[in-house]
Amino acid sequence: MKRQLAEQRGRRAEDEAARWLEGQGWQIVAQRRKTKVGEIDLVARREGLIAFVEVKWRQRAADLDLAIDEHRLSRVAAAATSVAHEYATAGEDMRIDVILLAPGTPPRHIENAWMP
Repeated sequence: MKRQLAEQRGRRAEDEAARWLEGQGWQIVAQRRKTKVGEIDLVARREGLIAFVEVKWRQRAADLDLAIDEHRLSRVAAAATSVAHEYATAGEDMRIDVILLAPGTPPRHIENAWMP
């Protein structure tokens, strides 16, 4: 039951992040994109750029600083690499972004969070 509640909260966070990105001028081209090596929460496009976005939600804003780590980002990067050719069809730049969410705080958008 706990796992199901966490899954539901994660889905709501992804929807919230997608709406926020759209408000920032991004077009959401995929949500919960599954690949053989992992899942990408959001794929977004804006002005010659494709962002593969990891979304993290925490109950307390103080916990956001620990919500993402190098291991998780490397998995997102591997998943993004496996499907990048499907999204960057016109030579767009690509990057891995993170959006951190917690109640009562504005979304924190970390651009280009993964640079191997």
